[in-house]
Amino acid sequence: MDRVFIEQLQVDTVIGVYDWERTGTQKLLIDLAMAWDNQPAAVDDQLSLALDYSAVCQRVEQFAAQHAFELVETFAERLAQLLLKEFAMPWLRLKITKPAAIPKAAGVGVEIERGCR
Repeated sequence: MDRVFIEQLQVDTVIGVYDWERTGTQKLLIDLAMAWDNQPAAVDDQLSLALDYSAVCQRVEQFAAQHAFELVETFAERLAQLLLKEFAMPWLRLKITKPAAIPKAAGVGVEIERGCR
């Protein structure tokens, strides 16, 4: 199976367990690897048969803007389920990085895999 990927997509969302974290949005970085058979799209150069990464990015940005979670884990799980369902992809790996969470770290977060390869 082929993979379509998106790296370091920046989104703004309300995320965090502390009161000060919930007063505004914070930046998250999203990395996605998504299973997709690219051969049908490549035969006749048809976007309609490809996994449209622009549409995926727009959906991720919309999801982030519309939701507020305390845990990055919850954000990741809900986003993964939404993407698997809406884009009918069989598998994805999703990494969420919260760059400002720990002052001495470049970032912290979670990485999950869902679906079947």
